[in-house]
Parts: sequence; C-alpha cells; structure tokens
Amino acid sequence: MPKEYNFETRVQHIKHMVIKYVAEAAFESKLAETVLNIPQKIIPGNKPTMRCCVYKERAILAERIKVAMGLCGPDIVQVISIACDECAKGGYQVTDNCRGCLAHRCEAVCPRGAITFNEKQRAHIDVEKCVQCGKCSQVCPYAAVVNYRRPCENACQTGAIGMDEDGAATVRQQDCTVCGACVNQCPFGAIVEKSFVLETVELLKEARDNPNRKLVAVVAPSVAVQYKNVHVDQVVAGLLKLGFTHVTEAALGADMTAAREARELADKGTLMSSCCPAFVSLVRKKFPELAAQISETPSPMVMAAMHVKERLPGAKVVFIGPCTAKKAEAELAEVKPFIDNVITFEEMDALFDARNIDIAALEPVNVADASRYGRNFARSGGVATAVTKAMREESEGLEDSFEIKTCIAAGTEECIKTLRKAVYGRADGNFIEGMACVGGCINGPVSLRHLGGDIIPMLEKHAGEVKGRKILETAEKGAALRE
Repeated sequence: MPKEYNFETRVQHIKHMVIKYVAEAAFESKLAETVLNIPQKIIPGNKPTMRCCVYKERAILAERIKVAMGLCGPDIVQVISIACDECAKGGYQVTDNCRGCLAHRCEAVCPRGAITFNEKQRAHIDVEKCVQCGKCSQVCPYAAVVNYRRPCENACQTGAIGMDEDGAATVRQQDCTVCGACVNQCPFGAIVEKSFVLETVELLKEARDNPNRKLVAVVAPSVAVQYKNVHVDQVVAGLLKLGFTHVTEAALGADMTAAREARELADKGTLMSSCCPAFVSLVRKKFPELAAQISETPSPMVMAAMHVKERLPGAKVVFIGPCTAKKAEAELAEVKPFIDNVITFEEMDALFDARNIDIAALEPVNVADASRYGRNFARSGGVATAVTKAMREESEGLEDSFEIKTCIAAGTEECIKTLRKAVYGRADGNFIEGMACVGGCINGPVSLRHLGGDIIPMLEKHAGEVKGRKILETAEKGAALRE
C-alpha cells in the first residue's frame, strides 16, 4: 500500500514528503545542492494536483521547505501567505433562509445602515459598512444571518488569527498560545509550525561520528497511539536505529512532576498544573492575575530531560511529541539548558522514511521507565488522577491528609471557561488540570493520528503494561535509559 494512504489528510502527506526530502539530503550533506530540486520531486510533470497551476504548487512547496529548514523567522506558528488564498474573507452573510419578512428587524438594529433589501425583499449586507456586531443575526426570526468564519479562526479560541490587507491569515503573536489548533485545522496547510528537524539531523550525525556523544530521545506517552499496527517498543527500536544512543519515556518525567505537584499543592492549597505549555501560556497572556497559581514544578518533558542530564553528563536531549507548544517551551531561558531540540511525531515519521527505516519490521526494544499514571498523562484527566494518586501515596500512614478536589479542563475553550470562574474565586476545585487539546495530548495537533475509536484503548493498553508501579517509587528510581 502506498505510503500516502497512512496519512489522515493530504496536507499531512505533503508535510511528510517535504521533511523527508529535506532530512534525506541533510543526512547525506547534500542539502545545499539539491534543495531546489525538492518541489519537482514531490510534484513531477506539468499537471497541477490541487492549485491553479503546477508552478504555484511548487512555489508553495518552496515556502514549506524554508519552514522545514527553520528559515522562516523566530515565530513557532506562522502563515505561508501564498498558500492562504482559497478561503472567503468571512463575516456576517444572509442565507437562503431569509423570507423577506415585513418586520425588517435586522435593518432596524444595524448601527451602520449596512442592510438593504432587493426587489424580492431579501436582505443583503454591505460588507464595507458592516462592523461585525452580530445584532442582525441575533434578531432574525429565521436564523437567516450567519457568521461565516475561516477554519483557522474557528479553531483559535484566543483571537490570535487575523487577516492582512490581501486577505491572507495572520497570527497575532501576542495572543497566540502556540496550541497548534489552527495548524491542524487549516484545510490548505497554510498555517504551519516552524521545524527544527535539521538541528536533530545534525545531532544524529554528531552522535554517529563521535562514539562519546550521547543523544537521548525523550518520547511523549502519546507515542502509543501514533501507529495502528506498530508497538511502542518498535518505535523505540526505530529511534535507536535512526541514531539516538538512548531512549526514555517522558512519562517518567510525568511521574516526577506528579510527585512534586502533589507536595506543592499540599503546601499552597490551590494549584494549576504546569504540564501543558499552551495552557500555561493561556493563563499568563489572558489571565495574568492567576499566573501565581501555576505550578512551579517543571513539565514532564523538562523533568525527564533534567533526569537524563544528571545521569548522562554532556548528553544532548531531543523531545519527541504531538505538540507545537513544546517547541515554544523549549525556547524558554529556564528550559534551554535541558532540552536541546524538539520534533513532532510527524517529523519523527518523516525521519524514519528518510533513512528507509521500516519500524514495523524491527525487533522490539522494551522501555518501561514509568508508572501507568505517568503514561496516562497523555489523556485528559490523567494529570489530575496522577497527582491525586501521588498525594495518597505521600500521605499513607498519616492521620491527616490534604483533601484534593480536581477540576479538569480539556480544550482551550473549556480552559477559558474554567479560568474565568477561577478569576472570581469560583473554580470547581483546588487543583486545575488544563490541557489545550480536546481529549489531551493524544489529540495533539501534530500527531500522526487524532481522536478515533481505538485511541483510548491503545493508550490504556500501553499504560496497563506497567500496572502495579507506584508513582513515588518510579519517580525516585528514575530511568534505565535503553540503548
């Protein structure tokens, strides 16, 4: 079966091919002389496959290649303007539901006189006069006035998506939490996340050429749901074959985070989890008055990396996961000493392809560093469950223990609702677990697969393989660091 049929969308397939060819050339140290040929390798011939002409298709691919090479400016989430030209500008529009009624309530409430009527008495909105107040939509008895919004605007819950003078989408970085929802939802793949895959290739080449260099892959627990017919241990084998010298679970860092956050909650009385960087960014940008309630405990990614660098002084660490926001987190001054690079599961899969690694054919290499609770951090409610469990383990044998009441918010929209209540002291618990992705990290924007009927059972099976381990014992013991 051709490789492209393993992808959810054609956009995902194109991203894969771009990264594959860029990485392939970089591994062979031939990128400079071959990069201009990549668009034609992906779209051969003279017939367009998705745009008006093949030349525009290749021009867009050239921009994607710049993003894949990291030659696109500092922002993690950004727009390829030339690729963003197929969506209507949007705004309030009158549908065929309009009956040309006598009341004309829409006309009466419009503050700018933007509504007129044709010879059939059907309403029409002058987009030049309309100020998008929505009053006409609210009073129409037939619900004939609708607000058409672009997919990226619908996906973004923080108001970070705008438009430039040519109608192309823009990202207001001051409002962006780097959650990646717009990246996932854009039907044309015009909104992209900056890639650091070339940095990973260089680290892999350095480890290959220097026997003393240790290069560690810290893999997010949602790796368990990325492939339908490939076991996690085969992905581990693939990473070792790719050139990583060691592999460990970010879920171990999750155990460490849960243990520390449980103690922090008991000390402070109220707490917001620091695990999701997009949630943390949302609090700091939109609800700064609540920022003091964010846990001071590093995220599982950072906790795992700190542990690795303590065990292997001088090692380089690459985090691999389903998240765009982790790329932004890795740029923070307090995180940079521990995380050397971040790539996504999409990029990991492209690296396998670039090196002709068929992970389904590899002998498994077992990695079992974490507890089932750490592995379940990948799903909504997993953090809250782990912190509760860690608190109970901590208080075993004590007469008095802290009473924890968790509040779970999955998806940026739910997080905003929860935070609005918290502002007024009406939060539904003393420990808030916020995740920007609906369902949790298993539905991350740059996953190979997204929420489906088999996703939760696959994660539960993965977590069940280490059933019986205690969070505190696992966190204290640390990782075996498979090599």
